[in-house]
Amino acid sequence: MNQFGLSIPAPGRFDLLALGGMTIREDPGDIPYGRANTVNLSVSGGEFNVAANLAKCFRMNTAIATAMVDGSVEGDRVLHGIDEMHVEGIFRHFDFNGVTGPFFSRTRSDRGWPGRSPLVQYNRANEAAGMLKPGDCDWDKIFGQGIRWVHSGGIFASLSPTTGPLILEMFQEARKHGIVTSFDLNYRPLLWRVFQGGQARAIEICTQIVRLTDVLIGNEGDMQDGLGVKGPDVERVSELDPTVFEGIISNLMTSFPNVRVVATTLRQTVDVHHHKWSAVVYANDKFVRAPVADLEVYDRIGGGDGFAAGLIYGILQNMDPETATKYGWAHGALLTSTPGDTTMVTLRVVADFFRGKSARVAR
Repeated sequence: MNQFGLSIPAPGRFDLLALGGMTIREDPGDIPYGRANTVNLSVSGGEFNVAANLAKCFRMNTAIATAMVDGSVEGDRVLHGIDEMHVEGIFRHFDFNGVTGPFFSRTRSDRGWPGRSPLVQYNRANEAAGMLKPGDCDWDKIFGQGIRWVHSGGIFASLSPTTGPLILEMFQEARKHGIVTSFDLNYRPLLWRVFQGGQARAIEICTQIVRLTDVLIGNEGDMQDGLGVKGPDVERVSELDPTVFEGIISNLMTSFPNVRVVATTLRQTVDVHHHKWSAVVYANDKFVRAPVADLEVYDRIGGGDGFAAGLIYGILQNMDPETATKYGWAHGALLTSTPGDTTMVTLRVVADFFRGKSARVAR
């Protein structure tokens, strides 16, 4: 057992395998999307981002199990994005029919400006990832290479009636191999309503997944809406106040005693480019609170996935909970200082940040 009470396999082929869908982000920067003439393309995905951050910043060996569309220019761009983050792809291949897909998810976003909110809109029509189903992956072959950790999330679970069962299949097989499992609740009510009928289905499938989860990521809203866990009768003083999150943990652990670690980020938006940032981790029956940092934000998207990657790195390195939490907090903060959803910083920069060499700490 490590310092989080987790039994982690010895190093093998991959430190982490993520399961999820791939997204192409179209970003015009500060210009409103509806008035832009050009956009920057980048490749991301809620689950992929964790694998990409671990590989690029923390130099770990990671892979993504996902859908690939052969014969499409989108597929070529996604392959390039996976390769440039040093992540290995494990693909279920689909053929592009030349007209109606299947396609990759598209995120249309702009970064906003003080006084003007950022825009984020999605196109998930006929998405290849939503076609993934149990039986598409040979888990015995994949896990036989040696994998320490598997990760997925609620966004992928919401995409179709088959994606949640695929996560369940992976987690069931992972536990047979002694592999650590993590799940980011990422509850998105619109996705669950459009693709699977609403909240009742979200609670049904996420409850099954979390019963097989070692490390759970999500805030108190995710737990209440995505798992049906009753919240405490307390009110949050501010967005940085961890009271409600900490208060819901006893109810969560009663329903899911298998969960060993629970983590969330805390963010207060002062304006588009000024945030206050913190995090809380529950492990070994104790809470660890990260400091509150004042952030000058370049691009807010991806900070949560950056936090998850840094925390997972710390756990895999057998750091104590306080240090691992700070690695997650620091990397998530730094990810907001660069464009795109995935990391552009180095491990040295992360360590400097949480040691106070490059951050203004509010307390």
